[in-house]
Amino acid sequence: MEQQFVFMKITMARWTIIYGVWLISWAAAVSVATGTESITSWIPAMLGMPILLMGLMCLIRPAQRKIWMHIAAVFGVIVFMGGIDVFRGLAAGRDLFASPAAGASKLMLFVTGAWFSVICFRSFIWSRKNPPD
Repeated sequence: MEQQFVFMKITMARWTIIYGVWLISWAAAVSVATGTESITSWIPAMLGMPILLMGLMCLIRPAQRKIWMHIAAVFGVIVFMGGIDVFRGLAAGRDLFASPAAGASKLMLFVTGAWFSVICFRSFIWSRKNPPD
């Protein structure tokens, strides 16, 4: 088996799948729990689906893992940037949790998007330092 970057004993392909499933599950749970019909409650799922697909592609076509992980990392940064919106309300002096589900979702996107982006970048650095033999 080829040597890969591992974080907490889990490969990046599997972290990508886990993160995609998390985003989709979060969107479904928030949408069902709040009973909202707004499409915006599904934004985490819209971003989680391509992340999940890129993780699956890493397992299906490991020879192209580099491109799939770079695409997943781009979506991770987009998730993070979407979460930055949580600070727009704070800067305007509004209550962060005036809409609790929206505030929690934005905060989740910010924190988890940052986390996923950081471990992606760490894996890219590791890959540069440990090229295949």
